[in-house]
Amino acid sequence: MYNFELTREFARNLDKEDRLAKFKERFYINEGEIYMDGNSCGLCSKDAEETLFKALKAWKELGIGIWTKGGYFLYQDTLGALMAPLLNAEPEEVTCGNSTTVNVHQGILTFYHPTPERNKIVMDDISFPSDKYAVISDIRAAGYNPDECLKEVKSRDGEFIYEDDIIEAMTDDVCIVLLPSVLYRSAQLVDMERITKEAHKRGIYVGFDLCHSIGVVPHDFKKIDPDFALWCDYKYLSGGPGAIAGLYINKKHFNMKPGLAGWQGNRKDTQFNLYQSFEHAKYAGGWQIGTQPILSMAPLEGSLNMINEAGLENIRAKSLNITAYLMYLIDEKLAKYGFGVGNPREDAVRGGHIALTHDDALRINEAFKANKIIPDFRYPNVIRLAPAPLYNSYEDVYEMVERIIKIMENKEYENYENQNREGLTNNI
Repeated sequence: MYNFELTREFARNLDKEDRLAKFKERFYINEGEIYMDGNSCGLCSKDAEETLFKALKAWKELGIGIWTKGGYFLYQDTLGALMAPLLNAEPEEVTCGNSTTVNVHQGILTFYHPTPERNKIVMDDISFPSDKYAVISDIRAAGYNPDECLKEVKSRDGEFIYEDDIIEAMTDDVCIVLLPSVLYRSAQLVDMERITKEAHKRGIYVGFDLCHSIGVVPHDFKKIDPDFALWCDYKYLSGGPGAIAGLYINKKHFNMKPGLAGWQGNRKDTQFNLYQSFEHAKYAGGWQIGTQPILSMAPLEGSLNMINEAGLENIRAKSLNITAYLMYLIDEKLAKYGFGVGNPREDAVRGGHIALTHDDALRINEAFKANKIIPDFRYPNVIRLAPAPLYNSYEDVYEMVERIIKIMENKEYENYENQNREGLTNNI
């Protein structure tokens, strides 16, 4: 399917043909730096800066009037409508609020109604652990024992989720299945539609964590039909570090009571009546909790406008092509130095990043940063590389591989200690 060549000129020709190449100039990129960490914290764009400054200007000039005169009181609905096309969902099914982990709590506490006969939640054992921390506390809050009610499906190899094993775990005592769409470490794209269909056959609710797919992998929620989903907006969506998170609630559940209630989830026509009884709004906005942090939300507007302008299908096409090109260069140029590819190679089951593996990955990762390559290390042997379609070029990928060859030829990684896994600096 892919027909690549090893020269820099070939990379430059790919860039000339790239319909998304023009977007790179709209991002702030440090000179000489190759930024490959868009799957952890996306770069700042001029578009995001503009909508942030617009909100800041409204606050400066209007004070409390920012909510009404500035038009920001229902900003979450505006952003939800901009995000809905990324999921092929209805605008009223999508909202912005809280952090990802708070939205895990919101989803679980909404759909988890355990009984002595049916009280288990199915998860895998290798996805990002914050979701599990939340689920454990939610099971405990419901008065049940997490050791008994969290049904953890072990990965066969510690790298991938096997859908057959998840389906086998869908026994009569299961209430909810919660899985990632893309595994944060190995970039595996889970078969969400199959999981959802099998769960619904058994009367089980399904939720997905989209943190590593939203904005780089199109999802068709009208076809997949999950019950809820959640995600962060600071990776491929470039909403800013710690940006507001996203939440999807399937419209067939709008009459359910939110697990976590707050005044922003109240009906809008009675919200300022300040009744002591909660009347939740019958759309995704009804799952809002507290007052929105507008300055945390504002950059996302610019980013979403740009992503919709570029077209998510175009973004996915480039993502698949540029990651395939990177794998080709790893195979042809880096394998002899002990590097491997730890992610699926097939397009249909691959997310937006490459898991570059090496037995000495931690020290090599430090050498990358010293050579102005910005990667993302995951213990014990994975360096995640995410060529973001809107601001990484094919020549960026080629140049990065050339710098890696230099690092390995000169053994520059030997200048760094092979420290243990403790500490933030080893992981970013």
